Amino acid sequence: MMGYKQKFLFAILGMVAVAVGTTLSAHILKPVLDDVFINKDAQMLKLIPFAIVGVFMLKSLGRYVQTYYTVYIGDDIVRKLRDKLSLHLMHQDMAYLNKMRSGELLSRVTSDITRIQTVVSSLIPSLMVKSMLIVTLTSYVIYQSPKLAFYFLFIMPLALFPLQILAKKMKKYSKGSQESSADLTSRLTEIFNNIEVIKSSSSQAYEHKRFSKENMNFFKLSIKQMKVNALVGASLEVFGSVAMAVAIYVGALQVIHDEITVGTFFAFITALFMLYDPIKGLSNIHNRIQDAVAATERLNELFDSTPTIVSGDTKLEQVDTVTFKSVWLNYADKMALSHIDLEAKKGKVYALIGDSGAGKSSLVNLLVRFYDPSDGILNINGVNISSYTLDSLHQNISYVTQRIYIFQDTILANVSYGGLADEERVVKALKKAQAWDFVELMDEGIHTVLDEFGVNLSGGQRQRITLARALYKSPGILILDEATSALDNKSEKAIKHSLEAIKDEMITFVVAHRLSTIEDADEILVFEKGHIVSRGTYAELSASSEAFQKLTSAKG
Repeated sequence: MMGYKQKFLFAILGMVAVAVGTTLSAHILKPVLDDVFINKDAQMLKLIPFAIVGVFMLKSLGRYVQTYYTVYIGDDIVRKLRDKLSLHLMHQDMAYLNKMRSGELLSRVTSDITRIQTVVSSLIPSLMVKSMLIVTLTSYVIYQSPKLAFYFLFIMPLALFPLQILAKKMKKYSKGSQESSADLTSRLTEIFNNIEVIKSSSSQAYEHKRFSKENMNFFKLSIKQMKVNALVGASLEVFGSVAMAVAIYVGALQVIHDEITVGTFFAFITALFMLYDPIKGLSNIHNRIQDAVAATERLNELFDSTPTIVSGDTKLEQVDTVTFKSVWLNYADKMALSHIDLEAKKGKVYALIGDSGAGKSSLVNLLVRFYDPSDGILNINGVNISSYTLDSLHQNISYVTQRIYIFQDTILANVSYGGLADEERVVKALKKAQAWDFVELMDEGIHTVLDEFGVNLSGGQRQRITLARALYKSPGILILDEATSALDNKSEKAIKHSLEAIKDEMITFVVAHRLSTIEDADEILVFEKGHIVSRGTYAELSASSEAFQKLTSAKG
């Protein structure tokens, strides 16, 4: 609350106005009944309407001020929390992010934070207002009749015992419901991300069955939450009715015996009815806060995660050499790379080939520091890669993956992604990637907005846009993971010529599946089960490497 002192002060003043106005609206019944109706005081009759309007104006103004400032503070706190969490997650290790389901992360960042937002923006302000109302109305009923107040205030606290038991159950069911909601979101995310496979396999019924199971589990937990919540209201109703009945009975006897006036009695009963509402409201708020407590615990689990891949202090200006010295990489207990030795030099093209799971992508993951070596040394320009700042390292690396990433933004923003948009450089990059021929024909050219996943482009066009993004950075290291697989032969040859013209400016790593992309590589590395089993030019390996010959014959 340190940054919201003034707004918080206004919110408190608004709450005080609501509490005072509500209490005065009960108190005003006393002069209405005693002075106007019983004593027939004409002078008081002239004042009462103005008093009523004044009291309700005070109450209404207070509620407006309180609502505005509390919602502003609450929503702004949650906005900052959401910003902080999204940034925190984006800086986590790839190993952590791969382990977490995208649907679950989405649920925590949206659904769980929304539950907290409800508490901060609505429930906590309501809690404070109702607490003030309880204080002012309790003071008022005690002032009016300590004897009557005793009966109500003695019986109502007895309701706290069952409420505490129900609150524990509410927290338990809330956490289960939130976890089930995350499972439901994950299932939906998986369905829509793989909708083409589902439809082409006619497996809608199978996926619907899996989704229905998750949906039913969520439904059952939600019903349990609702039952506990309903029990809270029912318990309070019972205790409240008993307390109210006793107070009315004793109060009526006092009126009959002229111990208190009719006005005093009705003012007391009105205040008592008003007091019952915030007490009941507090119990419901307490119940709903358990929901937020469970959500907070789940969010804290995310915030407690810390990345192991951290930025160094040295800025990488350019890349001349990349050296692997007896490098190993393990994913948990699984060995992905072992005894990798390689010295890559600027101006050279290195092709990585091998069966799926042989270790090609693992070597690339080390270059971009998605992972750090489990053993051995990986140097750039003779300096350990971990010494460089992550920002400068990634500014010097362009990585075109097998999966094509297109953002729902303009072509200009997609190509210049992560940097300052320079239209002239974007056009040059598009030309190098053989993409300018179709971009210039679009009505808005490089300012054309692409749909999500680039569905308004063909597969080959999407691939050329991502290649243009890689070339826009003028990288020191270019990594191409089957970057031309969706292109026709003519476009592929044109791009090969473009890359050949700029190869001296960088080190190029090509993860290859099509042999046509590696024929001109300076060195081909053949991977088997995490090892480099052969290396050399295409001609050398064709003549001497049995492993390479197997791959070429299989692909041929």
